[in-house]
Amino acid sequence: MDHYFWKDSSFSENNPIEKRIEMYQKDISSNDCYIASGSIFMWYPEGFCNRDLLVFLSLDEEVRMKRLIKREIERKNLSQMWLDENGKYTNDFLEWCKTYWLEEDKGKAGTYAEQSYQMTISKSPVIKIDSSRPLDELYAEIISTLSKAKS
Repeated sequence: MDHYFWKDSSFSENNPIEKRIEMYQKDISSNDCYIASGSIFMWYPEGFCNRDLLVFLSLDEEVRMKRLIKREIERKNLSQMWLDENGKYTNDFLEWCKTYWLEEDKGKAGTYAEQSYQMTISKSPVIKIDSSRPLDELYAEIISTLSKAKS
């Protein structure tokens, strides 16, 4: 969803919602099948109504944060980051990421509360998968669940 949300790879300016929706609808209409990765519900609730399957990938929190820190360092450069109380690099985005499991308001985008709510109201089947498993196992489970849902 970053492709729709951000204007460019600097990740500093958002596309207007209308532009995001236009881009997303164009991509959907030009493909027979697709995978949308990320959170779209808060800016385009109708965008996930036609899905065949909702896949929720989870990951150990320590591993998740290490990956996010690495990604932020690669994207931003260290001059835009600081050390937190534990001596780890951080920035505003990473501080927000730390609230993922703690936030209880389902109206807060990009939180477990919001994503859990989406799973609860989903009209499509939902599977929760530990994404630390090998890719071929994840793929097999998704295809199996999708096949069962379509039959």
